[in-house]
Amino acid sequence: MDTFLSPIEQPKGLVMKLVYFFTRRQFGKVLAPLKVHSARLPLAFGMFYGKVSQLDKKLELDPETVMLVRQQVARINICLFCIDTSRFVAIQASMNASRFDALDDYTTSPLFSPAEKALLNYVTELTRDKTVNPTTFSRLPEYYSDRQICEIVWLVASEHLYNITNIGLNIHSDMLCDISKRRS
Repeated sequence: MDTFLSPIEQPKGLVMKLVYFFTRRQFGKVLAPLKVHSARLPLAFGMFYGKVSQLDKKLELDPETVMLVRQQVARINICLFCIDTSRFVAIQASMNASRFDALDDYTTSPLFSPAEKALLNYVTELTRDKTVNPTTFSRLPEYYSDRQICEIVWLVASEHLYNITNIGLNIHSDMLCDISKRRS
């Protein structure tokens, strides 16, 4: 199914032309959210999205935990672009892809530690219900610091930003995982 707005293949401004160039160089293509969403907005909006992404580098949580949270939120929200992109990042970073495949069964899977199960219970409840049972929350401090809990909330919230942008414009997977397989 096509995006609700037609992709802009030839951006107008020099900066956006450079963004397209470097994105094509990094990913092998210009990503759909750039062509459908960011190309239509002032540059500051794209810079904001970039800043959100850069903030992940300031987190105490380990990168695989960050990607598990993002992937779980994207899966619940059914953001196909974000599911594919998270998987692409995980593959590029040599993370354990089988854990991403097992997210449907995280509560019973031996691939997840008790800490990760508590984390994923919290993330799932917050994403799905937009509220959290105090009992669910009470398990987090057993494994995570106050700062890390705040980081988890940040990840859920910022992933929603990405998800809703893509869902709202009917942006689906860019098949980055297939691109990474072809490059290998």
